[in-house]
Amino acid sequence: MSSSTLLTPRQAAEKLGISYPALKHWILAGRIQTIKTPGGHHRIPVSALQEFLPTGSAHLGASRISGRNQLVGSLVEVKIDGLLAKVVLAIGDQRITAIITADAVRELELKPGEQAIALIKATEVMIGRP
Repeated sequence: MSSSTLLTPRQAAEKLGISYPALKHWILAGRIQTIKTPGGHHRIPVSALQEFLPTGSAHLGASRISGRNQLVGSLVEVKIDGLLAKVVLAIGDQRITAIITADAVRELELKPGEQAIALIKATEVMIGRP
């Protein structure tokens, strides 16, 4: 295997869009295939990254997120107003609204009717009854 098809852990973490410590944890847990150099350093074959990339992703620059509270849905509204944007994601018969920067909307090329992911990051989750 040539050195051009092997990545350092930092390079692999960047390609996957995860932190270096998260990738090191994956390596130590045996979650991702590595090859050890004669000096004992881990190298990751590019082919080992494929299972961690989003389906349909054709290139290794695609991002992945380590957060587990991810909800996939369809964009029903994207409204830019100045520096901010309102983004509404439909998940089943529920709606999630996020206020994000207008730059993020442009960078992600968000448009109504397309699929997107809501990542919920919170230190607390409250449960209620309807």
